[in-house]
Amino acid sequence: MKAAVLRGIRDIAVLDVPMPDPVGVDSVLVRIGAVGVCGSDVLRFGIGKGYGFPRVLGHEMSGTLVEDSPSGELKAGDRVAIFPCIPEPFDPMSEIGEYALADRYDYFGSRRDGGLEEYLRVPERNLIPLRPGTSLIAGAMVEPAGVALHAVRKAVIPPNATALVIGAGPIGILAAQWLRILGVVRVLVADVDERKREIAESLGFETLDASTAPSDELAAAATAGRGVDIAVEASGLSVTFLQAIRSAAHRGQVVLLGDLADDVALPKELVSRVLRRELVLRGTWNAVITPRVTNDWEMVVACLGRSLVVDGLVSHIEGIDDAQEVFARLADRGGWSNKTIFAISDEAVAEADAALRESLSARLARR
Repeated sequence: MKAAVLRGIRDIAVLDVPMPDPVGVDSVLVRIGAVGVCGSDVLRFGIGKGYGFPRVLGHEMSGTLVEDSPSGELKAGDRVAIFPCIPEPFDPMSEIGEYALADRYDYFGSRRDGGLEEYLRVPERNLIPLRPGTSLIAGAMVEPAGVALHAVRKAVIPPNATALVIGAGPIGILAAQWLRILGVVRVLVADVDERKREIAESLGFETLDASTAPSDELAAAATAGRGVDIAVEASGLSVTFLQAIRSAAHRGQVVLLGDLADDVALPKELVSRVLRRELVLRGTWNAVITPRVTNDWEMVVACLGRSLVVDGLVSHIEGIDDAQEVFARLADRGGWSNKTIFAISDEAVAEADAALRESLSARLARR
């Protein structure tokens, strides 16, 4: 089968590789449909951040079952989203369903080969069936949407709540949508990028131009000096980390979603602000697929195409043969992009043109 193999820093080759071995419990052969590119994938390509070479990247995956699952609950031909974290059954956190918080686990696309290949064998428990009519392109957005939902669910949403999301990339826009879905009355979205603010505005959010002033100052002005009940840091920068804390109202909550790219120092005055306003800082990591029905991923699947919009976030859909060029462009920031997805299977390739025609991000990328 064909796979895009990361052989070293900035070196991807499309090779013929053996069919995948079984992994985990009750693994099922899946034909990969579409694979989203995460910022962590770009770092693995660009600077080698990860678990060594060679490696097939890709943990934001959708696919189609080639065979029935061992339980018989899933059938050949079913479309699924693929949860990338493979638990170690006897880790204490795995025992309570928190697979990604365990000390020991495996992971498609980082610790083991991921979705940029034609087939994977995936444990049945990691397969989340998509609703009928869901495209494979949209299915590849379940993973980032699950991460955003998991983060937002950490916050306790008070009545008449106002929230600020700093960073209008795909994760930030997904977090903003979840805040609204879960009951936040007013959601502000801050970013320096005009096109990303345009995407937020198209979804009905109030936007703040963070190129004109710090996001916390803009949020204070927008709330008559009160601040926001919930601040979500989705940029992954030390400066926005500090802005998120400064933006919070008394007894506000700060959800730390972005994985920081640089170190941060907490000034004494900011620590005093946390104390005197009784702020709550909430860390968040990955997502969960337990318990059944009420977990993050099944809620994402239920909302796709209903209250949750993902199609407009996709700016580029690429073929696996172009993996080296695509990753080099993303690592070098060669042109504007929002969300890049690889169409792997013929079915996903057939969906690509329609998906791009309907996507505001794709139109903005052509400006």
